[in-house]
Amino acid sequence: MTLPKDYRPNEGERYMSPEQLEYFRGALLKWREELQRDSAETLHHMQEETPNESDLTDRATQETDRTIELRTRERERKLIFKINQALERLDNGTYGFCEETGVPIGVARLEARPIATLCVEAQERHERLEKTHREE
Repeated sequence: MTLPKDYRPNEGERYMSPEQLEYFRGALLKWREELQRDSAETLHHMQEETPNESDLTDRATQETDRTIELRTRERERKLIFKINQALERLDNGTYGFCEETGVPIGVARLEARPIATLCVEAQERHERLEKTHREE
C-alpha cells in the first residue's frame, strides 16, 4: 500500500486501519535504517582513528569520546531490537494494543514513541512500581 506523502494517522479513523499500520511500519523501518547507518558510520570512524596519541590529555579525551560513543551505540542497538519487536507486532496484529490490558495505546502515544507496548495508564503503573522497588 502506498500512502499519500502528507498522510498522518488521526483519532477519527478506524484504529490500526491498514493505513495506520502502513504508516507506523514505514516510520519504524526508517528509524531502524537511520540507527543502523549511524552505527556503521561510527564503526568506520573508530577503525580509522589513530589510537596512539602522544599527549596524555589528548589520549584521555579520545578514550572518553570512544566510551561515550560506544554507550550511545549500545543504547541504539537495544533500540533496534525494540523496533524489530514492534515490527513483529505489526505482522502478528498486536501492534498498537497494550500488552497488559489489551486496550488501544493511542495514535498520539505511538507517534511520540512507535515502540510503545503499554498504554499510558499501564506505563504509569509500571513506573510507580519501579520507583517503589528502587526506594526500598
